[in-house]
Amino acid sequence: MEKAIEVKGLRKSFKDTEVLKGVDFEVKRGEIFALLGSNGAGKTTIVRILTTLLKQDGGTAAVNGFDVVSKPGNVRHAISLTGQFAAVDEILTGRENLIMIAKLRHLDHPYQVADNLLKRFGLTDAANRKPSTYSGGMRRRLDIALSLVGKPQIIFLDEPTTGLDPEARIEVWKIVKELADSGTTVFLTTQYLEEAEQLADRIAILHEGRIITTGTLAELKQLFPKTKVEYVEKQPTLEEIFLAIIGKKEAI
Repeated sequence: MEKAIEVKGLRKSFKDTEVLKGVDFEVKRGEIFALLGSNGAGKTTIVRILTTLLKQDGGTAAVNGFDVVSKPGNVRHAISLTGQFAAVDEILTGRENLIMIAKLRHLDHPYQVADNLLKRFGLTDAANRKPSTYSGGMRRRLDIALSLVGKPQIIFLDEPTTGLDPEARIEVWKIVKELADSGTTVFLTTQYLEEAEQLADRIAILHEGRIITTGTLAELKQLFPKTKVEYVEKQPTLEEIFLAIIGKKEAI
């Protein structure tokens, strides 16, 4: 399968602290790839490098076949980024936010583009309200809708459910699954183990500046000690697998 993202030997330091110590991974086109790690593990640093917002100190990274350093314009044309906090204009209405982005991307029929996305994300009734009146889940849906203006081939979701209540998180999970079903490549960072377990086709675990393992959930389960069968066979959760792999017993 064609690679959407390819990272080799990625390194990045901030002052005297080496955050990324030679990161390697690949993301297949059309899959949901989850980068899992604790706070401060370097997940957002990787996203910023892949989205051309930050230059690495070493190694290479290619997105949609283009090097992020030598061809940043080509990379930006193919991607979209949704950060940890909703980046919406509070003065404009939801519909006006979408129209503005459509015009900035020089799309034909920006009003129709906005209306189609409002309908897709269940925001038609709130279209003429300002985001300040939206719930957390609605704001996140609008934020992701803004990221999809222009139909990017690859979307980066950097901890998209941070601060959301359980119902809103489930809403976002549904959207992510729909994106992948439509052929969009989704690069997801999260510290919520259940989120990776629910969504990801493949999972990479970032720990102390390196990717220490990558695989499907089934493959990662093979790294966990075999279950002890008593009356019921208990399958390990992703949280138990994660902690076993990084050599910790306490919860995150």
